[in-house]
Amino acid sequence: MPQYLSPGVYVEELDGGARPIEGVGTAVAAFVGLAAAGPFNRPTLVTNWTQFVTTFGEFMAGSYLAHAVYGYFQNGGGIAYIVRVGGDGDSAVPPARAELPAAGGKELPYRVNAVEAGPAGNDIQVEVTYPEGEGVPEDVFNLVVKRGINVEETHENLSTKRGKQNAVTVVNTASKLIRIEETSAGAALERPVRGNVQLAGGGSSPVPARLQPQDYVGDVADRTGFGALEAIDDVTMLSVPDLTAAYEGGMIDAEGFQAVQLAMIAHCELMGDRMAILDPPPGLNAQQIREWRVDRAGYDSKYATLYWPRIKVLDPLTGQNIFVPPSGHMAGIWANTDNERGVHKAPANAVVRGAITLELNITKNEHDLLNPVGINCIRAFPGRGIRVWGARTLSSDPAWKYINVRRLFNYLEKSIQVATDWVVFEPNDRDLWSKIRRTIAGFLVMEWRRGALFGNTPNEAFYVKCDDETNPAEGISAGQVVCDIGVAPVKPAEFVIFRLQQLEGGVSLVSE
Repeated sequence: MPQYLSPGVYVEELDGGARPIEGVGTAVAAFVGLAAAGPFNRPTLVTNWTQFVTTFGEFMAGSYLAHAVYGYFQNGGGIAYIVRVGGDGDSAVPPARAELPAAGGKELPYRVNAVEAGPAGNDIQVEVTYPEGEGVPEDVFNLVVKRGINVEETHENLSTKRGKQNAVTVVNTASKLIRIEETSAGAALERPVRGNVQLAGGGSSPVPARLQPQDYVGDVADRTGFGALEAIDDVTMLSVPDLTAAYEGGMIDAEGFQAVQLAMIAHCELMGDRMAILDPPPGLNAQQIREWRVDRAGYDSKYATLYWPRIKVLDPLTGQNIFVPPSGHMAGIWANTDNERGVHKAPANAVVRGAITLELNITKNEHDLLNPVGINCIRAFPGRGIRVWGARTLSSDPAWKYINVRRLFNYLEKSIQVATDWVVFEPNDRDLWSKIRRTIAGFLVMEWRRGALFGNTPNEAFYVKCDDETNPAEGISAGQVVCDIGVAPVKPAEFVIFRLQQLEGGVSLVSE
């Protein structure tokens, strides 16, 4: 409280009570798979296809990751995190390298290796320059690291002698592109000669010789696989398209395929703010996918969804059309629906951009068998293109049957959680309860006006209760403040029924 000790005019700013809640983002995907380049097991943010190509390379054989990300951006996605896996296979893929000759030309004091194994390092150049000015020691030099024509790194005043400016110590600590090593340990080295050297000899295939389910699942402590995504709060969708590639290549069997998808579901349930978009095994017809879903996989989760069948797209690598898992394209449709209509709108009845045809065109009777068990079908309609024709989760609980209901609650829960941290350590009294009610009610009114909640009035759409009943003396003594919130989400019109009946028409004329 301010103190008033002398006469004068004092101005105070008072807290208005309610604080606005800003909705969190809902359209952030995470993709886990194999790439031609890029860092391993480090979630990397990309916002367009050009950024993905710059960091992780183009399309490559034996991987669906690039196709999934391309389909994501093509269908309206805007933000994605990429996790490149398969780093254990680096030992079989040599990195690009080069030697730096000495000024005398008789020895090779340093060998330069690319950090990334495989062909990614073949476009790296290292230029040796000498510092300008008089009195520069003969052991001091600079290294300029280029990728193509772009200068990526500059390491100045390096020394061949031991100490803080030792070339090996400085470069290997600071550089993200190269590592250098002395060719003659313990010998007095000459500084390299001026000029450029081109790294070469990187392995031709970045696909590891073998993969295990653990490569995809990873470890939270080591920040590997999609376990590394636990540290990324923004992610709302998880896709592992290269699980299908590993299964097709024989690196993972059917049980390993299922184990990775179960781990995806467990990850999403643990985080509570994201959903797993699962891909089906390849080559299954309608009866087989139903048997796999019901009898073999048996997934039951409100945080997971499954799309089938696979879609055919153009493969720029070969110029041919290939079938790819649909999860990347579906994530893009989710993101586009969120941006255009809102997270409360079911991401269905939308055209799949980039899809040429389907692996199997199903009939309505086949769809009647698949939809009740949570298989969201992709169908081709004459004159209307290829469309997503399902919006269900894999949950057996009718309350969480629809994707948009689960994602709406994820959005509401996280928005309220993030925006109400100011409540912590406030005096737990009726004044605080009133502020909480006004804050949350104001947020829910805005969502109701956007059409996310069902009801003619706000009172029909939601309620917020934070009073003496929800906060007894025992809870207050334990440091708890409890607020009950109930909302009525809108649900999709999945079955549109028009009832027609025949009426007797015309006018009867009666003559007298």
